[in-house]
Amino acid sequence: MLRAVWFIILLALVSLGAALIADTPGTGSLRWLGYQIEASIGILFSGVIITSLILVTTFSILSFIRRAPKRARNARRDWRRGRGYKALTQGMLAVAAGDAAEAKRLSKKAEILLAEPNLTMLLSAQSAQLSGDEKAAGKFFEAMTEKSETKYLGLSGQLKQAIQEGDQNMALELAEKASHLNPKTDTVTATLFDLQIKNSNWEKAEETVKKLIKQKTIDGHTGRRHRAILLYQRSLEDEFDGKLGEALQQAQKAINLAPDFVPAAVRTARLLEGAGKRRKAAAILEESWVSNPHPHLAEVMNDLAPGAGPQEKMRTLENLAKYNKDHEESHIAIAKSALAASMWQEAREHLEAVSGTNPSARICRYMAELVEAENGDVEGSREWLRRGSMSEPDQAWVCDDCGNTVAEWVPVCGQCEKFDGLLWKAPARVTRINNHERGDDNTQTLESVSHRVTNNKTFDSNN
Repeated sequence: MLRAVWFIILLALVSLGAALIADTPGTGSLRWLGYQIEASIGILFSGVIITSLILVTTFSILSFIRRAPKRARNARRDWRRGRGYKALTQGMLAVAAGDAAEAKRLSKKAEILLAEPNLTMLLSAQSAQLSGDEKAAGKFFEAMTEKSETKYLGLSGQLKQAIQEGDQNMALELAEKASHLNPKTDTVTATLFDLQIKNSNWEKAEETVKKLIKQKTIDGHTGRRHRAILLYQRSLEDEFDGKLGEALQQAQKAINLAPDFVPAAVRTARLLEGAGKRRKAAAILEESWVSNPHPHLAEVMNDLAPGAGPQEKMRTLENLAKYNKDHEESHIAIAKSALAASMWQEAREHLEAVSGTNPSARICRYMAELVEAENGDVEGSREWLRRGSMSEPDQAWVCDDCGNTVAEWVPVCGQCEKFDGLLWKAPARVTRINNHERGDDNTQTLESVSHRVTNNKTFDSNN
């Protein structure tokens, strides 16, 4: 529409100019090379316009002819790039689909058409990996690391190869380089952390955790707990090296970061006990008991009075229980120490306070010990043991991912290798198996099946 308006305006201007010339008669003369040309103004203007049009047309034709080879080269280049990018895209899709032969064919086609190694090397490496040629893939990844724009992708590819080959040292070195090159990438930083854990490099792993917290990849609570675990492991190494003072410092830092981290509280109390600081050790246990009562804390508190008699030890446990007096572990700790002191009434009161209608296996065992020791009631003791065999299993350190169960806490699950995956809870157990596949209606009841054996260790359920 706009073009039509401009055309009408131009046509009107030309018509106006022609009318003005027609209304203003006159002649013009031109002397050139001995010739004299005389003509009217209208004819003279027409000649100038026609000559200009001829010159412009001639110049345009010559310019088109001169630029034709370049235009042809550009057209061919664009055509090749279009086909090359199409082959590159289809090759990526072939890699995703797992079609090794098609991916290899398309990678070669893209490489020929594009002639840009930066774009095609990754596809070539992936197609080589897909076809099982790790050596060729490694060469492509190595070539990518030599160029700044593809260095990170090359390092990432080499890192994955090293992990697949089980070369932990090389993988760790590559992960450090990749993380340094692109520190804001969550995946590489997390991989670096896992490798540092597997290599027991606790100090550098703590630095990585700080980086993850700063990047907000993990929340502050999780980050503090991870740091506490790493400090706990450093404390173990310091103690092994005979650096007891440094071991205590690391353990205290760990408990400050994560007050509910029971292994750190137990370790700190043990180290303080070894240093002759029993009152400080007791204070650590009491502080932890407020937020997270645990039978291991009670065991350490019981050991803090080695020369005391059973009744004095019971009073010590009663003092600890005051910091969380209504918790089940408080009642069980007092009941256990009361049984050792032959104080049957106190033991019964505390066991009955937490037994309820479905007591745990641990409470059933203590009740069995109580009725036999107090009244010599063997049958009553057997009944309690029978109830215990059908009750919920004793709590233990259980991996939240794979269900692996161990008696002692460790930072990494020995089965699935998850870091900080062990929780203190009752292990999973099978209670019923239906045999409908065999065509009968019988149901077998398994009274006590749980995941209890791990790393060639048998879990001792007596707390």
